[in-house]
Amino acid sequence: MIDKTGNLPYLPGIFPDYMAPVVRNGTDGRELVIARWGLPSPAFALQGKNADGGVTNIRNTASSHWRRWLGTDNRCLVPFTSFCEPNQADGSKINTWFAFDDTRPQAFFAGVWVPQWTSVRKVKEGESTNDLFAFLTTDPNTEVKSVHPKAMPVILSTDEELDIWLNAPWAEAQHLQRPMPDGSLTIVKTGPKKDDVNEDQIAEALPLQAGLF
Repeated sequence: MIDKTGNLPYLPGIFPDYMAPVVRNGTDGRELVIARWGLPSPAFALQGKNADGGVTNIRNTASSHWRRWLGTDNRCLVPFTSFCEPNQADGSKINTWFAFDDTRPQAFFAGVWVPQWTSVRKVKEGESTNDLFAFLTTDPNTEVKSVHPKAMPVILSTDEELDIWLNAPWAEAQHLQRPMPDGSLTIVKTGPKKDDVNEDQIAEALPLQAGLF
């Protein structure tokens, strides 16, 4: 994989409308690049607004707005070691962080990216042109449903799944939009906006993360 991010810093948290790493197909194979989180919003969602902060996730892949970007040219992988959902089940909105286990092995969200989109993301920022991304969501599995009953990210964890998402026709790739099996995730932290880990944990995770690329 070709790293085009430069000196990518450690990222204990990534937030909507900020830059984040994604993996996409390039002319010479897979490449790691930086893109801005939030795809262009549908026209109806922009009525009466002066800016488009972007859509962070995609659920309805049958929508004509999203279908144009579901081919292999626009699919990407969004790497993560943990992700959070606000606790909506009890109304507290406290962030609950999920991972495969306490070591936080790396996996990927099934992402979609759009190149060089020009829009006004923030009024004070004015017009800008960015590579944008978001990821698919689906029904939650048992663990996520306990705090977020509506949805969870579409997670890819095997080499076969990564290859299908990046290279297979949509008729095949669409079947990856499904919940993780019950029991496959665990809660690793609650409360903070970032899942910060110590340097020893980071060092232990690096070999595994590199292997998934």
